[in-house]
Amino acid sequence: MEVRAAGLGMLRVVCLFAVFDAVCLLDSGMLFPRESPSREVKELNGLWDFRADDSTNRNQSFERAWYKKRLAETGPVIDMPVPASYNDITQDAALRDFIGWVWYEREVVVPARWISDEGTRVVLRVGSAHYFSIVWVNGVKVTQHAGGHLPFEVEIGSLIRKDPTTPCRITIAVNNTLNLDTLPPGKIQYMEDRTKYPEGFFVQYIYFDFFNYAGIHRPVLLYTTPKAYVDDITVVTDFLDNAGLVKYKVSVQGAATGTISVTLKDKDGRSVASSSKPSGVLKVEDVNLWWPYLMHENPGYLYSMEVHLMATDGRSTYEDMYTLPVGIRSVAVTSTQFLINDKPFYFHGVNKHEDSDIRGKGFDWSLIVKDFNLLKWMGANSFRTSHYPYAEEILQMCDRHGIVVIDECPGVGIKDIRSFGNASLAHHLDVMDELVRRDKNHPSVVMWSVANEPASEMPPAEFYFETLIKHTKDLDPTRPVTYITDSNYARDKGAPFVDVICVNSYFSWYHDSGHLELIPLQLNNQFENWYGKYKKPIIQSEYGADAVPGLHSDPPVMFTEEYQNIVLQSYHSVFDQKRKQYVIGELIWNFADFMTVQGLTRVVGNKKGVFTRQRQPKRAAFILKERYWRLANETGRLGLPPSNHQSHCVQIMKND
Repeated sequence: MEVRAAGLGMLRVVCLFAVFDAVCLLDSGMLFPRESPSREVKELNGLWDFRADDSTNRNQSFERAWYKKRLAETGPVIDMPVPASYNDITQDAALRDFIGWVWYEREVVVPARWISDEGTRVVLRVGSAHYFSIVWVNGVKVTQHAGGHLPFEVEIGSLIRKDPTTPCRITIAVNNTLNLDTLPPGKIQYMEDRTKYPEGFFVQYIYFDFFNYAGIHRPVLLYTTPKAYVDDITVVTDFLDNAGLVKYKVSVQGAATGTISVTLKDKDGRSVASSSKPSGVLKVEDVNLWWPYLMHENPGYLYSMEVHLMATDGRSTYEDMYTLPVGIRSVAVTSTQFLINDKPFYFHGVNKHEDSDIRGKGFDWSLIVKDFNLLKWMGANSFRTSHYPYAEEILQMCDRHGIVVIDECPGVGIKDIRSFGNASLAHHLDVMDELVRRDKNHPSVVMWSVANEPASEMPPAEFYFETLIKHTKDLDPTRPVTYITDSNYARDKGAPFVDVICVNSYFSWYHDSGHLELIPLQLNNQFENWYGKYKKPIIQSEYGADAVPGLHSDPPVMFTEEYQNIVLQSYHSVFDQKRKQYVIGELIWNFADFMTVQGLTRVVGNKKGVFTRQRQPKRAAFILKERYWRLANETGRLGLPPSNHQSHCVQIMKND
């Protein structure tokens, strides 16, 4: 039996590395900017000049070419923090709900050595801006980007060297308008009834249940590399017995010839493997695998891959160094299980939003650290990036803490049949390219999600999702692919192509409101129908109920904390039956309350969080805490007695 198991293990490794060689490699990399002996980073966060184009046609700023001079010379500007959503910063209701072009500008002092050294590349990088962006430097257009939530960058060294005495003026115009071809989709409707609406009045319709925050949401920075540089690194990992295997490929730009050295180091800085080739396999004896939180006493173990390039372009020699964190682990899916490192993994976690008071979707380290403390306090081992890619820094935290991630693109609200057309699909494919390019090396990312609750019963959905899912698997054959469904299992056009079925359902809330007694029957039938048709493992990717904090009733009624608690407990009783068969996870909707568009069904936002928007617990948080620690004790490798889960939680967090 041991010989057979070893043979199967070797076959798995051979097959994995074979598909790695077949990956559709992308044209360029998107390595996270890191300082090294050859690289510098200058953050441009802080106050920028800001002005909204509130002209009737929202196009006056281009007609008058605001980018050609200082923004303050075009009209009144205000201070605007970057990163942050602009919507909740001021007292102006019109700006809070503004749709159209807004303009950001900042003058930057570029270090003299960056300008004088023509062998140095100077790159401008925007972490994310919603949703369409155009960038100028000193009045010259340098790049544009479609889509939010993902970074874009451009090399500007030659431009700023044209006049070294002139300050570097960076202008960024951002437009949050959504149409049927964007991700997420939306629609602009002009109101023609002049008895009710003034001329030019329009409404932005959206098909998703969170506020359409806009602006520059993540850090803006300048960074340098040598003219010849490490452009991209791709790693795929596995293990055989006690040996870790890291297959890697290094891509170089700007060099005709060069030499590469690759060194893999452990947490103590000791070299455990090395190579002098641009691609190959590193073998790590006595490997420390990357394990999820609460699945191992040493979760989130990361090695460091140091890549050293010496290159020449015929005239000069360049040296570049880049260090990539590497977690060695495997991921696999069977018809009934999700396996990490060949061990069954059960997702007990949350859905989240990048959302908080004042800053909206703006990046904030304090909030991120608080959220991770709450996740670990609660015993959550995973979350889904609903409904868009989160900041790279959040995924880095997941890597270090062992929090497992389902990485979702912004394909939320695809409800109109016109959003399944060729233009929409082409943009969706581009977004998946960008997402995989950015996140492919994170060990915490175990699955790609290509959409949330699309109208997958429509006839065009079958070709759309078959193409999209196949493309994503070509980009990364090492991770399973899913999309999140809430449609009828018998009419779903995309489910045959996914690896894991992810189902959202809100029994006794959106359906049969108030009838808590129906949850066990309906939820059991949901699982049996989906598994019976597709024979694939299932994650309950959303469930829950709104609860206004502090609102109580006995017997429970909707919107009270008691009602939310019973909904959770009713779902949990069915989960406990089905997780012994083919249910592989449960993700509560939602981690925390979040803002939505104004409407009759929402009272200052969505209240399905188990924490308030200010990160204070509702009673449901304690119910989940008790459950998640019990699940960790049953399905993890720690052997913690349920009665001691609080003290062990404290101890684990101290040791982390």
